[in-house]
Amino acid sequence: MIKLRATQQTIVFTLFMLMFLGFSFFLPGFAQVDNLLTLLQNVAILGILGLGMAVVVIGRGIDISMIAAMAVPSGFLLQLMQNGHSVGAAVAMAFVLSMAFGLLNGWLIAYAEVPSLFTTLASGLFLAGLGQAFIFQLEVVQWPTELDAIVWMGRGSFAGIPMPVIMFGLAAALLALFLQRMRAGAFIYAMGDNPFSARATGLPTRPIMVLQYVLAALIGLFAGVVMAASVNSMPTRIYNSTMVYDVVLVVVLGGIGLSGGRGGVVNVIIGTLLIGTMLNGMTIMDISYSVQNIVKGVVLLAAILIDSVLNPRNEETAQQGDI
Repeated sequence: MIKLRATQQTIVFTLFMLMFLGFSFFLPGFAQVDNLLTLLQNVAILGILGLGMAVVVIGRGIDISMIAAMAVPSGFLLQLMQNGHSVGAAVAMAFVLSMAFGLLNGWLIAYAEVPSLFTTLASGLFLAGLGQAFIFQLEVVQWPTELDAIVWMGRGSFAGIPMPVIMFGLAAALLALFLQRMRAGAFIYAMGDNPFSARATGLPTRPIMVLQYVLAALIGLFAGVVMAASVNSMPTRIYNSTMVYDVVLVVVLGGIGLSGGRGGVVNVIIGTLLIGTMLNGMTIMDISYSVQNIVKGVVLLAAILIDSVLNPRNEETAQQGDI
C-alpha cells in the first residue's frame, strides 16, 4: 500500500492549481494570455526578492531589510548617473554599498550575535534613512539614458516572455546551482538544520552566515536594477511599503520552513505563482488594497501555523533567539 505524505510544498501547489482553475473559469479575462503575462511580470521582482530571503531563511534567519537593500543601492546607482559620474564608477559604488550592507548585517548576526530579526529591522531603517537624508535628491530617481545598455533587463520580451520574468528565471537557476551543487550551499542547509551540530563538526558557520546576508543584499540590488529598468525609475519610498511582508509570504507559503534547513528555489517559484495568482484575481475582482492586505495577513498567519505543524522545532535543533 502506497502511503502519501502531504508536504507544505504539495499543499501549496495544489492550492495554486485549484485557485488558478477557479479564477480561469469564473473570472472573465483572467485566463487571457495578456493577463497571464502581466501577472508573471508583476510578481517577477517579488520572486527575485524571495530568492534572497530564501537563502537567509534556509540558514535559520530572516532579513526584514530586503526592500531597503533593493531600493537604496539601485537608486544610488541611478542618482550617481544623474549627477554625472561614469557608468563604471556608479556601478562600482552601488555594488560596494550593497556589499557593505550585507557584510554589516552578517557581522552583527554572526559575530555580535544580535538576532537577525532585530538586526535587519534596524539596518533596513538605517539604510533607508541614509538614502533619504544623504543620497536621493528626489523621491523618484529617473532611469538615465547612459544605462540604456542594460535597460533590456527590465523591458521588452524574449520569445513572448517579459524580460523581468526571464531575469527571475536566471536568478532562480543560479541560486539553485549554488544551493545544490556548491559546498557553501550544503553548509547553509546543514547550519539551518542543526546549528550546534554544524558548529561541532567544524563547519565555518559564522562566515557562511555572513555569506547568506551578502547574497541577500546583492540579490536585492539585482532586483532593484531590474525593477528600475522596467518602470524607468526607482521610487525610493518603496521601502516604506508593505512589500517585505509579501516577500516573507512567498517564502513561508512556498514551503521553506522557518525552522531552517528545508526548501529551495522550487518553493520560491511555487509561492510566487500562488501569491501572483491571488493578487491578480483580487485585482480583477476590484477588491480594495486594504482588504487585500487583510487577506494576505490571514494567509501568512495560516502559512506560519502550517509550517509550525509540518516542520516543528525540537529540543535537539531549536536555538532560542536565532530569528
